Amino acid sequence: MKQNSNLDSSKSPFKKLLKDPLSLTSIIVICIFLLLSIGAYFISPDSTPYANEQHLEIAVKKPGFKISFLEIKNLNSRKNSFFSRIIYGQPSQYISTPIFKHWKQGGKQFVETYTGDSPNNGEIISIDEKTDYRISERTYVLGTDRYGRCLLSQLIVGTRVSIAVGFISLIISLFIGITLGAVAGYFGGWIDNVIMWLINVVWSIPTVLLVVAITFALGKGFWQVFMAIGLTMWVDIARMVRGQVKSIKEKEFVTASRALGFSNQRIIIKHILPNIIGPITVISASNFASAILQEAGLSFLGLGVQPPMPSWGSIIKENYGYIILDAAYMAIAPGIAIMLLVLSFFTLGSGIRKVIDVRN
Repeated sequence: MKQNSNLDSSKSPFKKLLKDPLSLTSIIVICIFLLLSIGAYFISPDSTPYANEQHLEIAVKKPGFKISFLEIKNLNSRKNSFFSRIIYGQPSQYISTPIFKHWKQGGKQFVETYTGDSPNNGEIISIDEKTDYRISERTYVLGTDRYGRCLLSQLIVGTRVSIAVGFISLIISLFIGITLGAVAGYFGGWIDNVIMWLINVVWSIPTVLLVVAITFALGKGFWQVFMAIGLTMWVDIARMVRGQVKSIKEKEFVTASRALGFSNQRIIIKHILPNIIGPITVISASNFASAILQEAGLSFLGLGVQPPMPSWGSIIKENYGYIILDAAYMAIAPGIAIMLLVLSFFTLGSGIRKVIDVRN
């Protein structure tokens, strides 16, 4: 009773997608960012919650900066479980202090704290033999920000925000858009007129203004960003689904389903929607990219996720002033990350469109 779609007929569309160099590259890039977001606290050099270990003495250091740390065991810290560490990170087990140099004299360990001045005039600290400590050296691959935090760790943990916002807001928009679009296209009449009126009203409001208005209504925060973006992206999906459903409901298999006494709900869910998975997948890829851009814009304006949670948009906001100085990379690095991820989703959507287009 169900018409076969291009995606259901064989596995050839997926194989064709993998044979396309641009689509394959996009899939690889998206998978890398996805792995970074899942294992952020295991991959990033700074595994503390939100990668927020601050050392003002080493603020705004160049990429490749190396420095030694005196790390004294923190007796009040405790280790998180494996799953808790995946979500929240692991508070540092040591109290760290940047040091300029260290030496032993008379059986005791001495260190000179790092001040960042030239010449360095740090405090000389004598370490008791009973103290549980260690001297370690760290390399900041992308340097540090103005708070002395590891910029690479901030970018890696910030990946989680972008991926999560894109994924959850897309689910919200798909649920609303597919539901309203399918109901309007299948039943028609006054139901279609009411839903189309709602779609046109939302469509007429600029997306950015609508997102900002919803954000002001719901408040600033992590979860509020999901709702604000999800409640603005459903319009495109609803219009597309409505048009597809209006076309497919006239097919013979839908008429036969009605003749057999199947309910409208069953016809829509089991017979019509599976035949429009292709167009939904294409628009979902582009909406995922749009959600990432909107989240970055909101965070840049201070309306997205709030400190200390890192976000690519908030990192650009904190460091855009350095563009005219000799540390422009601090704002350019998150911008490149946004560009790569957004471009990958748009390219993947274009590749899927080519694969499922029967005219090709």
